[in-house]
Amino acid sequence: MMLPIIQYEYLKQIYEHMQDGIIIMKESREIIMLNPAAKKLTGWQIGEDVPYCSFCMTRNNRVEKPSCYLIANNEVPAFLSQMPTYHGKEIDVEMSTAVIYPNSETGETEYLLVLRDHAVRQQAHEAALNKKRIGELIEAKESEHKRLAQELHDGVGQSLFSMSVALDAIESYVHENEKLTNYIGEVRQELQKVMGDVNAYAHQLRPHSLDQLGLKATLEILIEKIQKNVPELFIELTTQGLDRCDPAVEINLYRIAQEALHNITKYAKASVVKIHILKNNKQIFMKIEDDGIGFDRKQLRSEGLGLKHIEERVNQLNGTCVIQSAMNEGTSIDIVIPRWRPNT
Repeated sequence: MMLPIIQYEYLKQIYEHMQDGIIIMKESREIIMLNPAAKKLTGWQIGEDVPYCSFCMTRNNRVEKPSCYLIANNEVPAFLSQMPTYHGKEIDVEMSTAVIYPNSETGETEYLLVLRDHAVRQQAHEAALNKKRIGELIEAKESEHKRLAQELHDGVGQSLFSMSVALDAIESYVHENEKLTNYIGEVRQELQKVMGDVNAYAHQLRPHSLDQLGLKATLEILIEKIQKNVPELFIELTTQGLDRCDPAVEINLYRIAQEALHNITKYAKASVVKIHILKNNKQIFMKIEDDGIGFDRKQLRSEGLGLKHIEERVNQLNGTCVIQSAMNEGTSIDIVIPRWRPNT
């Protein structure tokens, strides 16, 4: 029965464009057909015999009549082995076979042989493991930052505050001793400076406002501090639909903005920075752009690590990150995050 033309063309497109190698061979292992992926993977040609894989080569040394393990054992759904190619190398492949046409005229059965490059699959598996490890490292780092920030705020901060109160009490007893009162005043000033430093360190480790007020308020606090230190830089933050997000999204987007602003203040020589965040029912968009001197990323060295860290954080949220820059044309970072939920 002939297939309709449309159906035939559809199957032909699948055959020619799928990534797995598809080979039609006789029981004698002569190749009748093979798709482009099979040619690229193996270098074999129609009319040649499919060589035995490394497993069968070893296996056939122990039997009188050489045979293919997959053909001899039709119940095997898939099989891992090494297959020799035209250039003499062996590639790791996952193989499977199926009977597709018992030819009554020749008495020979034709088989479908499917080859999948196991190295590609292994690389994908390793990439997934690396992504998981990076995610675990980032999560562990943020958890430790949160713990340390809490310890600084509740432990060291409270102890310093108690010392300040104690100084007030001591001063009330020695107010008539001008020299001692002045000394206590100097100690109090130094103590206030240390308390300010502790609060700043705690905020850098993990902004307390992120858990209490959310991403927008925390970014506003960050921007206010940067503009106090760099008054010639104008930073504009606009948001749309940005309510509370998953904690992992909030901390990662905050760190991305923090890293980007650090790079801008240190390297970009910009006068204006615009940060826009939009959240809808499907995605979260974040755009950070400046009018600085720009850069050629290929020439970056240590400065490029910040951009790499941004990309890693976006990758952990299964998002996309496009960083565009050119000399004297500024820089833009466009990030898209799906409505993210942690993996279960």
